[in-house]
Parts: sequence; C-alpha cells; structure tokens
Amino acid sequence: MNELLQAFLLGNAAILTNVCVLPLYPGLIAYLAGTAQNERARKASKWLGIFVLAGVLTLMIIVGGILYALEQSFGSILPFLLPAIYIIVIAMGALMITGRNPFNRLATVQTPILQNPYLGAYVYGLLLGPMTLPCAGPIVVSAFLLGAGSFSSLADGLLYFLFFGIGFGWPLVVIPLLAAPFQRQLTRWTTQHYTTLTRASGALLVGIGLFGITTEVLPNLA
Repeated sequence: MNELLQAFLLGNAAILTNVCVLPLYPGLIAYLAGTAQNERARKASKWLGIFVLAGVLTLMIIVGGILYALEQSFGSILPFLLPAIYIIVIAMGALMITGRNPFNRLATVQTPILQNPYLGAYVYGLLLGPMTLPCAGPIVVSAFLLGAGSFSSLADGLLYFLFFGIGFGWPLVVIPLLAAPFQRQLTRWTTQHYTTLTRASGALLVGIGLFGITTEVLPNLA
C-alpha cells in the first residue's frame, strides 16, 4: 500500500515538474468546449474526464508492451519522441490561435464509435497519450521488464504505474465534475466566448511546447 501511495504522490509531483503532462489540461478544456456544441456529449460531460484518462493510460500501457516485445529501451526512442511531441503540441496550439479547434472535430465526427460521447472521450485520451510518454514512459516500460516471466510481478508493476497515472491525471477527472453544477452557465459562456477560449488554450499549448523544446530538447542536442 505504501508503494502505491508513493506512486500516486510521484504522479502528483509530475504535474508540477514535467512539462509533458501540462498539455493534457488545456487540451481537455478545448475538448469540453467542443462538446458544448453537441447535446448528447454535453449531457455526459461530467464523466468524460474519466474516459479521457483511461485512454491516456491505455495508450501508455500499449506502448510499454510494444517496446518490451521489441526489446527496446525507452531511452532509445526518447530523442525522437520529444521533438515530435512538442512540435505537434505547438502545431495544435497554432491552429487554435487562428480560431480552429481540432478537438471540436473529434467531438462532432459522425462515425458510429465517436457518436458515443464516452467512446469519443476514450479515443481522445488515446490521441493525447503520446504527449505524456516522456513523463510516464520509463515507469510503464520498467513494469514490463520487472514483470517478465511472472504474472504477479507484472500485475504489481502495472498497478504501480496506474496509481502513478491517476496521480498526474486526477485533474482530468475532477475538472468536468466541478464544472457539472454550472453546466448550463458554462455552456452558455463557452458558446459565447468559444473563439476566445480556443485561442487562449492554443496560446497555452504553444507556450508549453516552446518551453518543452527549450528545457528538454535543446539541452539534449547540445
């Protein structure tokens, strides 16, 4: 139990100390702003954060399993992963600054799967997952390495990772729940200020991406 509590606290610390976690939050706000235009998704909005977080953690477990199967260390892909992630973050932010919200398209895509707001939020979490890999990637890969040949050890390692993920991802769950009592006012506000909110979220994403490149990518190149 102490180890799981430690994992949860380390996840909380990652919110303040790792740039790669930060895009999750303006990304979630932009996504919720997009769902405000969709009545079915709007009614389910207070639970969407749970499914977004589930998608993020699922993607990281899948990547960890693939790297383990390929016998690749996480450090071997990090020099390529970091620049790609921050360039994507900056590109999405730049789109949003111009008033185009790429997350809105996901919320309104007319496909059988994405018409379900919960599945749409889960897919959105899968798409956000790669951004968090620099923070949580080593932990999920080590879970597979330490658990090799033992189902019990693997289960313990993945449980440790899940508590770490809940530690850095709990705001994704709490934000929609806190907003739920004010849903009518927030829906009206986001509709009236949709462009401003989109551009502000985009500017935040661009700032996070540039900060990540400055603090994590350029020092490695040097």
